[in-house]
Amino acid sequence: MNKVLNKVVERQYLVPFILLTSLFFLWGIANDLTNPMVSAFKKVMPELSNMEAALVQLAFYGGYATMAIPAALFIRKYSYKSGILLGLGLYAVGALLFIPAAKFEVFGFFLASLYVLTFGLAFLETTSNPYVLSMGSPETATRRLNLAQTFNPMGSLLGMLGAQILVIKSLQSTNYTLESYNGLSAIEQASIRTHDLNTISTPYIALGVLVLVILVIIALVKMPKKTEHAESLDLNATFKVLLKNKRYYEGVLTQLFYVAAQIMCWTFIYQYVDNINNSLPANEQLTATWFNMAAMIAFLVGRSAGTILLKYYRAGQLMFVFALVGISFTVGAISIQGIVGLYSLVGISIAMSIMFPTIYGIALKGMGDEAKLGSAGLVLAIVGGALMPPFQGWILDLGGPGFADLHILGVPEINFSFILPLVCLIAVAIYSYRAEHVFEN
Repeated sequence: MNKVLNKVVERQYLVPFILLTSLFFLWGIANDLTNPMVSAFKKVMPELSNMEAALVQLAFYGGYATMAIPAALFIRKYSYKSGILLGLGLYAVGALLFIPAAKFEVFGFFLASLYVLTFGLAFLETTSNPYVLSMGSPETATRRLNLAQTFNPMGSLLGMLGAQILVIKSLQSTNYTLESYNGLSAIEQASIRTHDLNTISTPYIALGVLVLVILVIIALVKMPKKTEHAESLDLNATFKVLLKNKRYYEGVLTQLFYVAAQIMCWTFIYQYVDNINNSLPANEQLTATWFNMAAMIAFLVGRSAGTILLKYYRAGQLMFVFALVGISFTVGAISIQGIVGLYSLVGISIAMSIMFPTIYGIALKGMGDEAKLGSAGLVLAIVGGALMPPFQGWILDLGGPGFADLHILGVPEINFSFILPLVCLIAVAIYSYRAEHVFEN
C-alpha cells in the first residue's frame, strides 16, 4: 500500500494531499446527509408533493451551478489555498444557517441554507480536484484523483449514518400515517413539526462547527503554490481553448449526466424501499438507510478497485466496462420488482464508483493553467444533480402521492422512474468509448 501511495503522491506533497483528502471527506458528508432529506422533509411536511420535496436537491446542487465559475475566477486571480479557505467559510455559514431555518420553520429557508452551503462546496470542488491533479506526475494524475476521491464515499457513509441515527430514527412524524397525522390537533402537529425540523438541523449545525475547525487548520499549514502560469492565457483565450476541445466539453456534458444518475440512485432508493415495505408485514420492514449504506460501501470498494485497475487499463477503457455494468444493474432495478430489484439498485453504485474522477481526468488531460477554468465547467456540471431529481419526483407524482399508484410499461412508477439514470449511464458509456477511439486519435 505504501509503495503505491508513494508512487502516486510524491513525498513533498504528502501533508497537503492528506489535508485535501479531508475536504473530499467533508463534502461527502454533506452530500449524503442531504440525500435522505428529500424523504425526511416529505414526512415532516406532508403538504409537499414528491416533486416539491425533491427541490432539496435543486437547492443543494444548484449552488454548484451558481458558484462554480466565480470560484474558478477567484482561484485564478488568487490561489488554490485562498479558494479552499473561502469555500470552507461558505460551507460553515450555510450549515449554521440551519439554526434560524429551524426557528422560522419555513421550507424555503432550509432550501436557502443548502444553497449557500453548496456555494462553499463549489469552491472546494473547483479548487481541490485540479489541485490534486497537479500534485505530481501527469501520468499518475487520474490515479491520484481516484485515490483522493476514495475518501469521498467514506464521508458519505458517515453522512448516511448520521442521517439515519440523528434524523430518520428520531423523527416523530414517521410514527403517523397521513390520515392519523391529519387527525391530530393543530397544537400537536405544530409540536411534532418543531421537534422534527430541529432534529433535521442538528447534524448540519455540528457539521458547520467541524468545518470551521478544518478551516483554521488549513489556514495555518503551508500549501504548495500552483500559480506559476496564472497569466499565461487571458480569460477569452482560455474559453476559446476549452470550446475547441471535444474531450473537454463532451466531458462536461457527460459529468452532468453522471452526477444526475448518482444523485437519483442515492436519493430515490428511500422511495424504492418504501414501496417494497408497502407489501411487507410490520416485522419484516426494510430500512432504506442500510441499503443506501450498502450502496456506498459498494461504491467505495469499486473506487478502490478502480484506482488499482487504472494501473493496468486505460481510463476510458475501464470506465466503458463499468458503464456497461451500471446499465445492466439499472435495467434490473427497473424491470425486477421487490428485493432483487433493490439489490440491482444497490449494485449500480459499484459501476458509478470511478466515473466522476475518471471523467474529470480525461476531460482535463493535457491542460495547463486553463485547467482552473476547465475545472469550473466540470463542477458546474454537478447541476445535473439539481435538474434531474425533480423530474424523477414528477414521474412519481403522475399517479398520485404513492409510489405504485400507476404502472408504466408493466412496472410501478417508482421502478420506471429509474429510466432517467439509465439514460445518463448510456451517455457515460458513449463518452468512454469516444475517449478510447476518438479523442486519442
